[in-house]
Amino acid sequence: MTIVTVGIDLAKNVFAVHGVDECGKPALVRPEVPRAKLVELIANLPPCLIGMEACSGAHHWAREFAKFGHTVRLMAPKFVVPYRMSGKRGKNDAADAAAIAEAVTRPNMRFVPVKSIEQQSRLFVHRARQGYVEQRTALINRIRGLLSELGIVLPLKAATVRREAHKHLEDLPGWCNTVVGDALSELTHLDERIKQYDQYIEQAAKEDEQSRQLMRLSGIGPITASAIVATVGKGHDFACGRQFCAWLGLVPGQYSSGGKQRLGRITKAGDPYLRTLLIMGGKAVLAAAKNKTDPVSRWAISVQERRGYWKAVVAIAAKNARMCWAMLQRGDAFKMPA
Repeated sequence: MTIVTVGIDLAKNVFAVHGVDECGKPALVRPEVPRAKLVELIANLPPCLIGMEACSGAHHWAREFAKFGHTVRLMAPKFVVPYRMSGKRGKNDAADAAAIAEAVTRPNMRFVPVKSIEQQSRLFVHRARQGYVEQRTALINRIRGLLSELGIVLPLKAATVRREAHKHLEDLPGWCNTVVGDALSELTHLDERIKQYDQYIEQAAKEDEQSRQLMRLSGIGPITASAIVATVGKGHDFACGRQFCAWLGLVPGQYSSGGKQRLGRITKAGDPYLRTLLIMGGKAVLAAAKNKTDPVSRWAISVQERRGYWKAVVAIAAKNARMCWAMLQRGDAFKMPA
């Protein structure tokens, strides 16, 4: 029988492959495939549907398998777990591959967009910048913790920590002066590195037509525009803007039953980096809306008056996400809100 669906459990060196035929019966079961043999195995198969979990290296393998005419779909690991449990199998690589082969055929399964090399190269810059930001935050907290041991308690604000730490530096005894001084020097270095990566992202956004279009929206700057384009491309994997919002976790979670609708907090599912950028953009839009009279600003103010500050910020972020999806889909045909 012809193999129509293949599930692959990705790993570092040894992979598990499970293929099924038109009747859904196992036709290819390879619980241990060495990394060097995986491409050869997939290349010898007829064009079929290949499912994998979205994890480290998944986009690379998806691009490689697509070269042989296969249709490749990536799924979040949490969506595969129920299919492994439904078969009452234990947790092992072979069972994971079988569950992936079953999950990828489900009509309502949500898939992760496969990224191109260009998209991943831009995300490299975002990931590196975010890593430096986290290092800077950790270093600032370390300085606060060290100084608190000497009775110098500083607030959370980064600018205040810098100013007060420099002010007290000369009064610190012995090695305390050396350690805090080196930390402040490293903090300056991280500031310069983050500024440099901001310039890289801004340059990449200016050179990309889709990013330039997204930056026309209020609350969408170079970092947000570049990150969205690098993550979802033209948004073809989403049926509508609301589905894109749901993928970002910007829609309320539902707890409805018995005909009564109950909506909770936003789900916070999906990419936390994109969601954070859109929320920060929503805060900027709401802050500037007080001095504007355009429809979006008037709507934002009315939402804040009715629902409060944070719900208004999330609503603006969700609206921006929907407009971003529409702009990516329609291109020049998209009309800005009048």
